[in-house]
Amino acid sequence: MLRDVTFGQYYPSNSFVHKMDARVKLVLVLLYMVGIFFIVSFVGFAFITVLLLTVILVSRVPLKSVLKSIRGIIFLLFLTALLNVFFNKGDTLLWSWWKIEIYQEGLIFAAKMLLRLTYLVIGSSILTLTTTPVDLTHAVESLLKPLRIIKFPVHEFALIMSLTLSFIPSLIEETDRIIRAQKARGADFDTGGLIKRAKAFVPILIPLLVGGFRRAEELANAMNSRCYEGATKRTQMRVMKLGWRDAVATIFVLLFFATIFVVYGMQGNWGAISWLNWLYF
Repeated sequence: MLRDVTFGQYYPSNSFVHKMDARVKLVLVLLYMVGIFFIVSFVGFAFITVLLLTVILVSRVPLKSVLKSIRGIIFLLFLTALLNVFFNKGDTLLWSWWKIEIYQEGLIFAAKMLLRLTYLVIGSSILTLTTTPVDLTHAVESLLKPLRIIKFPVHEFALIMSLTLSFIPSLIEETDRIIRAQKARGADFDTGGLIKRAKAFVPILIPLLVGGFRRAEELANAMNSRCYEGATKRTQMRVMKLGWRDAVATIFVLLFFATIFVVYGMQGNWGAISWLNWLYF
């Protein structure tokens, strides 16, 4: 159930990816998220699959843990795919009934969109599984330092992100505990219509909100008792430094996406070597 959700959780290991600088990992993931929108063919998604499997293998994170991150958005993924199937028109009509029409182009577009969203979630989950919330906070704060010129509260913003990520596993565990407690008292969450199921979750939301506010108050009191003063004259116990792993990973990812951009930029301009058109399927 909810215990299988891995987003926001950290998987401890001593791998190549875990030892990388958090700033580099964050920038590479952002580059990955932008670059994946330039992929327009199944061959390109096959290359992205190889890239993700390579990163997962190097990071020593179990594939099962990475795939668990998709469970929470399966409904959203298939809803998006269905909408694209029914609302994207084309030239090749495959099936028609009343006002519903399914085209070959719509199926292809929906499949590509499904892959794109899935790979976006997997890429972000690899970042959170291999980077602690503290390191991620320091990375965001370091990358946003230039915004201090315009008086942007960089440290506070990074702290909010860190607390949000650290609260996700706690709230998921709390929700699962409340659901099991309600089921032990005879509550039914699996039968009935949509409205009945929604009403059944009201006894879960109230104690969850109360527990969330209680945790937030306890955290605020703990920070006040330790004389926390925000970004005023704060230092870091570990100074972030770039290493050879960051250089290797950056060069590898840049070359990978540069190759993809060149290949798609040359579409239709290969001349005599037209057999390379299979790359655009």
